[in-house]
Amino acid sequence: MRIAVTYDNEHNLKPLDEADIVGIIDEENKVVEQYENEGKGSKEMTMGLILNLNADAIIVKERFLCPGSYGMSLGRIRYIPVNAQKLEEVLSKLEEIKKGITDELDEQYYAEYFEEENNE
Repeated sequence: MRIAVTYDNEHNLKPLDEADIVGIIDEENKVVEQYENEGKGSKEMTMGLILNLNADAIIVKERFLCPGSYGMSLGRIRYIPVNAQKLEEVLSKLEEIKKGITDELDEQYYAEYFEEENNE
Protein backbone atom coordinates (compact mmCIF):
# COMPACT_ATOMS: atom_id res chain seq x y z
CA MET A 1 0.00 0.00 0.00
CA ARG A 2 1.14 3.56 -0.75
CA ILE A 3 0.14 5.93 2.05
CA ALA A 4 0.41 9.70 1.68
CA VAL A 5 1.38 11.88 4.62
CA THR A 6 1.87 15.66 4.64
CA TYR A 7 4.42 17.34 6.90
CA ASP A 8 6.88 20.20 7.35
CA ASN A 9 10.68 20.16 7.29
CA GLU A 10 10.76 19.19 10.99
CA HIS A 11 8.48 16.18 10.28
CA ASN A 12 5.44 17.71 12.05
CA LEU A 13 2.21 16.53 10.43
CA LYS A 14 0.53 19.44 8.62
CA PRO A 15 -2.74 20.12 6.75
CA LEU A 16 -2.45 19.77 2.99
CA ASP A 17 -2.06 23.51 2.36
CA GLU A 18 0.63 24.00 5.05
CA ALA A 19 2.88 21.04 4.27
CA ASP A 20 6.35 21.52 2.84
CA ILE A 21 6.63 17.85 1.94
CA VAL A 22 4.30 15.16 0.63
CA GLY A 23 5.60 11.79 1.76
CA ILE A 24 4.51 8.48 0.29
CA ILE A 25 5.03 5.56 2.65
CA ASP A 26 5.73 2.68 0.28
CA GLU A 27 5.06 -0.39 2.41
CA GLU A 28 6.22 -2.83 -0.25
CA ASN A 29 9.66 -1.23 -0.60
CA LYS A 30 9.84 -0.10 3.08
CA VAL A 31 10.73 3.50 2.16
CA VAL A 32 9.24 6.98 2.48
CA GLU A 33 9.40 8.77 -0.85
CA GLN A 34 9.54 12.54 -0.33
CA TYR A 35 8.25 15.16 -2.75
CA GLU A 36 8.29 18.94 -2.48
CA ASN A 37 4.73 20.13 -2.04
CA GLU A 38 4.29 22.18 -5.20
CA GLY A 39 0.68 22.78 -4.11
CA LYS A 40 1.58 24.48 -0.81
CA GLY A 41 -1.04 27.10 -0.03
CA SER A 42 -3.86 25.08 -1.60
CA LYS A 43 -5.46 21.93 -0.21
CA GLU A 44 -6.89 21.08 -3.64
CA MET A 45 -3.54 21.42 -5.44
CA THR A 46 -1.82 19.30 -2.79
CA MET A 47 -4.53 16.63 -3.09
CA GLY A 48 -4.02 16.67 -6.87
CA LEU A 49 -0.32 15.95 -6.33
CA ILE A 50 -1.16 13.11 -3.92
CA LEU A 51 -3.59 11.56 -6.39
CA ASN A 52 -0.99 11.86 -9.19
CA LEU A 53 1.49 9.98 -6.97
CA ASN A 54 -0.94 7.02 -6.97
CA ALA A 55 -1.45 6.95 -3.21
CA ASP A 56 -3.89 4.31 -1.94
CA ALA A 57 -4.58 6.14 1.34
CA ILE A 58 -3.79 9.38 3.15
CA ILE A 59 -3.01 10.12 6.79
CA VAL A 60 -5.43 12.79 8.07
CA LYS A 61 -6.07 14.75 11.23
CA GLU A 62 -8.84 17.19 12.03
CA ARG A 63 -8.76 20.23 9.68
CA PHE A 64 -6.36 18.59 7.21
CA LEU A 65 -8.84 18.65 4.31
CA CYS A 66 -11.46 21.01 2.92
CA PRO A 67 -14.69 20.13 1.11
CA GLY A 68 -12.94 20.57 -2.25
CA SER A 69 -9.96 18.31 -1.51
CA TYR A 70 -12.23 15.76 0.14
CA GLY A 71 -14.67 15.80 -2.78
CA MET A 72 -11.95 15.33 -5.39
CA SER A 73 -10.42 12.42 -3.45
CA LEU A 74 -13.60 10.62 -2.33
CA GLY A 75 -13.77 7.23 -3.99
CA ARG A 76 -10.20 7.55 -5.31
CA ILE A 77 -8.27 7.22 -2.05
CA ARG A 78 -8.91 5.89 1.46
CA TYR A 79 -8.39 7.84 4.67
CA ILE A 80 -6.48 6.98 7.84
CA PRO A 81 -7.36 9.30 10.76
CA VAL A 82 -4.59 9.69 13.35
CA ASN A 83 -3.77 11.59 16.54
CA ALA A 84 -0.02 11.53 15.88
CA GLN A 85 1.97 14.78 15.74
CA LYS A 86 5.10 13.65 13.88
CA LEU A 87 5.99 11.48 10.90
CA GLU A 88 8.07 9.23 13.16
CA GLU A 89 4.99 8.44 15.29
CA VAL A 90 3.07 7.42 12.17
CA LEU A 91 5.90 5.18 10.98
CA SER A 92 6.43 3.51 14.36
CA LYS A 93 2.70 2.75 14.79
CA LEU A 94 1.79 2.16 11.14
CA GLU A 95 0.30 -1.31 11.53
CA GLU A 96 -1.93 -0.15 14.39
CA ILE A 97 -2.86 3.11 12.62
CA LYS A 98 -3.88 1.27 9.43
CA LYS A 99 -6.64 -0.52 11.35
CA GLY A 100 -8.56 2.79 11.32
CA ILE A 101 -8.64 3.06 7.51
CA THR A 102 -11.95 4.22 6.09
CA ASP A 103 -13.55 5.11 2.75
CA GLU A 104 -15.30 8.24 4.10
CA LEU A 105 -14.63 10.87 6.75
CA ASP A 106 -16.71 12.79 9.26
CA GLU A 107 -17.03 16.55 8.88
CA GLN A 108 -14.51 17.40 11.59
CA TYR A 109 -11.74 16.70 9.08
CA TYR A 110 -12.77 19.78 7.05
CA ALA A 111 -11.22 23.07 8.16
CA GLU A 112 -14.47 24.92 7.42
CA TYR A 113 -16.32 22.77 9.94
CA PHE A 114 -14.29 24.33 12.76
CA GLU A 115 -14.57 27.86 11.38
CA GLU A 116 -18.38 27.54 11.35
CA GLU A 117 -18.39 26.19 14.92
CA ASN A 118 -16.28 29.11 16.13
CA ASN A 119 -18.49 31.69 14.40
CA GLU A 120 -21.70 30.57 16.08
